[in-house]
Amino acid sequence: MSYPITKSCYEKLYDELMQLKRQRPEISARIDEARGHGDLKENAEYHAARDEQGLSEARIAVIEGKLSEANIIDPTTLLKDKVYFGSTLEIENIETGELKTIQIVSEDEVSVSNGKISINSPIAKEALSKKVGDTFIVYAPRGELEYEIINII
Repeated sequence: MSYPITKSCYEKLYDELMQLKRQRPEISARIDEARGHGDLKENAEYHAARDEQGLSEARIAVIEGKLSEANIIDPTTLLKDKVYFGSTLEIENIETGELKTIQIVSEDEVSVSNGKISINSPIAKEALSKKVGDTFIVYAPRGELEYEIINII
């Protein structure tokens, strides 16, 4: 299964993976040191270090899975004929006239304050494959929201 991702996000995940792998010996050393403090049943340092190790190893596995399935998309090379993963688009709320500029990205790249929304979000799901001038409806908790694609940037 392919995991669409931008190059910058791939690099960010790769850097995080390398950092986590570099921390492995430190975590192991903390476990060994805590082991020397006596009874493991009541050794908070030992349990904290083991928990940290478990979380770190789980995150390593998740990142490695994503990177192994990565399909790197360069948004600058995308056609502007319709909305794709990585597209930046300007949309207008039909009811309010509010304009928004959004980019459709992977879960790891989401930054609502920067207009980066998940490919799995309701807006992105409805906007994908649409063209400039097309409208789409998003079903939100507060009701239906209708948008028009004003521009694909």
